[in-house]
Amino acid sequence: MSERLIGILIDAFPKLVSYGIKVTVPLTALSFALALVISVVVAVIQYANVKVLRQLCRFYIWIVRGTPLLVQLYLVFYGLPSIGIVFEAFPAAVLVFGINEGAYMAESVRAALEAIPRDQLEAGLCQGIGFVKIMRRIMIPQAARIAFPSLMNSLISMLKGTSLASCITVTEMFRQAQVINGRVYESLALYSEVALIYLLICTVLTLLQKYIEKKLKY
Repeated sequence: MSERLIGILIDAFPKLVSYGIKVTVPLTALSFALALVISVVVAVIQYANVKVLRQLCRFYIWIVRGTPLLVQLYLVFYGLPSIGIVFEAFPAAVLVFGINEGAYMAESVRAALEAIPRDQLEAGLCQGIGFVKIMRRIMIPQAARIAFPSLMNSLISMLKGTSLASCITVTEMFRQAQVINGRVYESLALYSEVALIYLLICTVLTLLQKYIEKKLKY
């Protein structure tokens, strides 16, 4: 490894980390928060078996899971302006990532809800407790513990998937690596470096997941 290449990597590292902290992490956090809200709402509607709404939720899951994430990004950012709906790059990415991952997470939450004995719901209803209150205080807290590993996997997957936001001009960590590479032409080294940074962040999330799971068992 030449001194020039070492210098490039040393110079690039703080820039990549900076964009990771300023853009990649907030993009992941906001998208995951939106996906979590969507997943809980969609899962509860399916669990409650609200006829028309349940069919709409199944249609949403079918469409989102059946089309590529990259195509969804292009449709929202490049396609919608043709009918007068315009999003800035970052909000468009948050919206698409949230809607996309929400469909997958909804199935995890639904499965977790169905893993809880339905007797608890029926007992609550017999006591005169409203459905929403039962969901909020009894069912969802239990489902959250069951679905936690799956939801954390979704978070890690989303973090890596945010690199696709570079395709709609969001200057996140991977896009910054592309910009630097456009000046120095060291593709292998720079993309390996950004891959290592993603790996480090995902490793931290994995360790956090194990720690929380251990706490939940207690």
